[in-house]
Amino acid sequence: MSSVTVDRHDLELLAELQRDGKLTNSTLGERIHLSTSQVSRRIQRLEETKVISHYAAILDLDVVGLGVTAFTSVTLGRHGEAQGDAFERAVADMPEVLECLSVSGEADYVLRVVTPDLASFSEFMMKRLLRLPSVVNVKSNIALKRIKQTHVLPLDHVMQPVEARRRLVFSK
Repeated sequence: MSSVTVDRHDLELLAELQRDGKLTNSTLGERIHLSTSQVSRRIQRLEETKVISHYAAILDLDVVGLGVTAFTSVTLGRHGEAQGDAFERAVADMPEVLECLSVSGEADYVLRVVTPDLASFSEFMMKRLLRLPSVVNVKSNIALKRIKQTHVLPLDHVMQPVEARRRLVFSK
């Protein structure tokens, strides 16, 4: 496991970029009190070390017509490496699946699925997900109302245990 050293300026930079990834280096510098060139070097280092993995536009689900969000628990019949790998490869190719998490508990996986409507969700379930080999049980919860949705990761914990230190380490 490698590590990446960050300081409070890096954390402030990451917080600002999470809120608005289109900010110019000049604006970022003004906000975190660094020069434009220092901001540029820090961003390049954070990208090279994969602390910043990529940039993306975040679309509004409702505006683009994806009105149904479901959280689907999936249980496989057999738990060999081949079955899990086959399921994970199949799910990776399904654009409706925004997230697939291997979990402990009653299910083997939890999926976050988006579709335009309930009919589309039903078709996705019946014709695609339930037809995957090894899938023996599926339970879904349909979201009724989105209370909070964010992509901003909390970073406060990075500074908490070692407030006195000037530089910190992220493990990768």
